[in-house]
Amino acid sequence: MTKRVSSPTMTRNFMKQNKLNLASYFKKYAFLYFLATICMMVGVMLDMVFPIVVQHIVDDVLIARKMELINMLLLAILGIGVGRFFFCYAKEWICDYSGSKIACEVRINLFNKIQSLSANFFDGINSGELMSRVKDDVDHIWDVGCFMAILAVEVALRTIIAMFFMIRINWALSIIPVIGMIITGIIAVKMENKLDVLFGDLEQENSELNNTAAENLAGVRTVKAFAREGFEIAKFHKHNQKYYDLNIDLSRVFVKYNPKIQVITRLLASVTCLLGGLMVIKGNPFAGGESLTIGELMALLGYVSGLVWPIEMIGWLANGISRAKASLKRINNIYEQLPQIKDQSPLAADAQTEEAIADALFTTDDISGEIEFDHVTYKIGERTILDDVSFKIGAGQTLGIMGATGSGKTTIINLLKRMYDVTSGCIKIDGVDIRELPLSVLRRAVSCVMQDIFLFSDTIDGNIRLGERETMTVPQVRSALEKSHSAEFVDKMEEKEHTVIGERGVGLSGGQKQRITIARALARKTPVLVMDDSTSALDTETEQDIQKVLADLSGMTKLIIAHRISAVRKADKIIVLEKGHIAEEGTHEELLAKGGLYKETYKTQY
Repeated sequence: MTKRVSSPTMTRNFMKQNKLNLASYFKKYAFLYFLATICMMVGVMLDMVFPIVVQHIVDDVLIARKMELINMLLLAILGIGVGRFFFCYAKEWICDYSGSKIACEVRINLFNKIQSLSANFFDGINSGELMSRVKDDVDHIWDVGCFMAILAVEVALRTIIAMFFMIRINWALSIIPVIGMIITGIIAVKMENKLDVLFGDLEQENSELNNTAAENLAGVRTVKAFAREGFEIAKFHKHNQKYYDLNIDLSRVFVKYNPKIQVITRLLASVTCLLGGLMVIKGNPFAGGESLTIGELMALLGYVSGLVWPIEMIGWLANGISRAKASLKRINNIYEQLPQIKDQSPLAADAQTEEAIADALFTTDDISGEIEFDHVTYKIGERTILDDVSFKIGAGQTLGIMGATGSGKTTIINLLKRMYDVTSGCIKIDGVDIRELPLSVLRRAVSCVMQDIFLFSDTIDGNIRLGERETMTVPQVRSALEKSHSAEFVDKMEEKEHTVIGERGVGLSGGQKQRITIARALARKTPVLVMDDSTSALDTETEQDIQKVLADLSGMTKLIIAHRISAVRKADKIIVLEKGHIAEEGTHEELLAKGGLYKETYKTQY
């Protein structure tokens, strides 16, 4: 088996994280953001120079008739326009590139974090919510990385520079925008507090809406079979209506606060023009009666107009930052989750370098397949699923597991693969507690055909190669298709094993899907093979043929979970579970002789 060194390191790193540290992502692209800031500053300075040019055109050219300045001032306007175009474009491109890279890395790291979590995490959360975290919430982080962060800096910079020039021209009139900004800031804070709560509720309902739609579409055939279209439409409408109501609440906040900000920005220009006009006519009472020139008034109005945009952006930034904060909070809820199944092997604990990992890494070749359950108990809360279960099966032998639905058969397999950890007792492979084995090695050592069939929207070949896409050979795939009797229908397809099957194997019958999953397990040639009620959808003849194939497999420990005695009767040992404990144990003949549950099942079936 090929040694892999990157996966354990990656898993270990993400298991240690309990918070999304956005600062570390921005730090990685700090130089690009520095360049964007320089471009933004140059663009802002050019904007701030424009009113001065207008002042000179009015005072020196139009009023003082200094026509020799007109060419230079017009060239200055042209230069300002060209410079703004270049530097603003550069700023936008750099921010878009950096923000997109950050969003891409945040999304893949979040996905890796989700993949590192244990099965119990997925038992308590729906897929729609996770999809919203990975897509929508990361998009809101992308908004911050692409333009909101640099926009906040630009708003501050424009305000400071504009106020500097206004104070130089007339400090009294510069008080007007200061008052406007203070009032706008108070309004923005109030709006942000209301938006913070609403955005959290809105995104949560968005998750519910996504999950309802995804669940319905995935089970659309079941919905139609039971004529539940009306019920599903009503359920979707309920969530859609709630999502609509929350959006309306959001709109009410904007309607309440945004017009106030708009009124303030419009009043700034009007009041400045009125008071400035009086100073032009009657003189400036704060400067010994000296009149304000028309050019200076035009410059002041230009700076006030330049301040309208930053003031309006305060509300918009409050909106975006509230949304991003709500998204960051939900993403951190995932990062705070720690996997209950921890890799306690020497590989996970001690290996710090790729060389050390390569030396410490076990392979499936080191596992022969002896399995022992030693007084295993497993509980979920107060409910006992398995109670003091003990058995041992030698390498290369076959264990049959029978029992009524809910007796704990599938739980044995989940514990063997460490999807969950035992509450007490231990499980050993080759005499070693499985908690001391690297998780990746343990799970690669066990091939499973589970009763819950899952096929990806991929080719048949891709589904069979699952987990071994780069290393599995074409003859291995072909052999697995033949052994599982999948070749009988695959060869009749136009593209054979390269045929793309739909989501969850749509277009294939239950028996065909089951045979492909059997082929997937047989192709891997692992030390342990698990068959969890894996022939229930097959006809009797095909089931018997596959059982012959399984019987001929040598050097592989087999655990066969079944309801049919025909599937387990040739096993080296059979255990019968009842309410989470082993009720009977022995070979087929021994169990018949006991005359217990196994014999009752035998009589029912034969």
